[in-house]
Amino acid sequence: MLSEANATEKPVEAIVPWGAVLVLVIGAFMSILDSSIVNVALPRMMAVFGASTDEIEWVLTGYMLTTGVIIPLTGYLGKRFGHRRMYIIALAIFTVGSAFCGMAWSTTSMIIARIIQAIGGGMLIPISMAMIYLIVPEQKTGVVLGVWGIAAVMGPAIGPTLGGYLVDNFSWPWIFTINIPIGVVAIFLSMQVLKETKLEKALKPDLPGALFICVSAFALLLALSRGQQEGWTSQYIVTLLAVGIFSLLLFVFWELAADEPLIDMRLFRNPVMAAGLGAVAITNSLLFVVVFLVPIYSQNLLGYSPMDTGLMMLPMALATGFLMPVSGKVFDRYGAFGVGLAGLSILAGMTYYLHTLSLATSFGQVQLILALRALGLGLCMMPLANAPMLTVPEHLVGSASSALNLVRQVVASIAVAFTTYFVSQRQEYHLSIITEGINQSSPTSPFIIAQVQGYLTAQGLGGDTPLAVTLSVIKSMALKQAYMNGIDDIMVLMALLALAGFPLLFLLSKKRVDREKLRQGINTPANQAILGE
Repeated sequence: MLSEANATEKPVEAIVPWGAVLVLVIGAFMSILDSSIVNVALPRMMAVFGASTDEIEWVLTGYMLTTGVIIPLTGYLGKRFGHRRMYIIALAIFTVGSAFCGMAWSTTSMIIARIIQAIGGGMLIPISMAMIYLIVPEQKTGVVLGVWGIAAVMGPAIGPTLGGYLVDNFSWPWIFTINIPIGVVAIFLSMQVLKETKLEKALKPDLPGALFICVSAFALLLALSRGQQEGWTSQYIVTLLAVGIFSLLLFVFWELAADEPLIDMRLFRNPVMAAGLGAVAITNSLLFVVVFLVPIYSQNLLGYSPMDTGLMMLPMALATGFLMPVSGKVFDRYGAFGVGLAGLSILAGMTYYLHTLSLATSFGQVQLILALRALGLGLCMMPLANAPMLTVPEHLVGSASSALNLVRQVVASIAVAFTTYFVSQRQEYHLSIITEGINQSSPTSPFIIAQVQGYLTAQGLGGDTPLAVTLSVIKSMALKQAYMNGIDDIMVLMALLALAGFPLLFLLSKKRVDREKLRQGINTPANQAILGE
């Protein structure tokens, strides 16, 4: 009887609504792309608007803070008003916000337009992920999430390339206005191919919970984004951190007692979900540290253009994107343990190998190292995030997706903030060591000065005061080398972080996932077999 039941179920399981998946991927990709594509246009905006560095940074910070605040609310909005409806609304808000960005005439108008854009962009990712779990058969979620995950990884890598091309060959508003026709088409397709999910019309809004988590997300993300500029021990940052942590504690206590919580705390009693969130935190940290540092290394240290930097990162994005559907297919059949083990091993090894980068590393070498490392990321990233979601009952999928994406957002900010601080501290340490070796009392100093002076004179750059120019060049070289050493140091630290993910794999194995699904009462063919049905 069991074999007959399975035989009749197979045709249903094989049906994947690829049209709907494509529409959901488009929305997620647009949102993630716009979080990175704007970076290369900031200098041009500063010149056009006459803005300072502190003012123009709010074009990025405003987007990040708004998405951080809106993500926790999407679970409730999807359940109460329907995921399809909210996805279309999010696309519309994002498209309108993009149009306003392209028409911005000042820094203030640009920041306001980016906030509008982020309201839609912040909803697109968690709602699209939640819809995939609701409309795709469980046996196919791995490969589908692998396709969806291409957007999550390729967006940050392709953003600088596309942004650099549009800014260099057209003008900066194009990085926003290009979203308008894509958004309009995505809205039309969503109306045609997406089906509405189950509505919970009686669901009441958890207003205190929403207030607590929004204040917490805003304060923590603002502190993390401004900590390096303001100083981590300044009253401004300490106050933000205190408000953020206190609001988070209030949110947790309130949600434990709430009848209809915004994010159900029962999710975190699930050991598979807890392990999955830890794995997501690790893999996203490893992703964003490199995405953040490679443009600095390429442009500030090696002297490449933004376009060249994008091309340097492109093979990395393609390698990850190619492997994500493959890893999803393997996950669907064998679970997360094997593919996660292979991916984390490659990721840890190649991240450690990144500490060999130097100021003399060639363009092709950097491309190759990043692409090989990306193979590991492509293997493990989505399976480790997908495994815990399979243990979530259908009515909690929206909450789980919101929690997962909020962790991604906060971890990305923490990773960038920590990287900035750590590399800066290590640069100071290495600079002190380097300058000790080239001070005027050092026996090697005359030789170094003579070499650099001879090179500058040969290039016609020495001028009337070659010694002063020489000392300035030596100082610049020392600063670059010290920063390079700081980058190498953090790669060793990130490799150790990758190793910390290995114990989590045992909680994400197929056996543990199936056992947790049974405990949660999730009815699947596998569970029916266990129960002897």
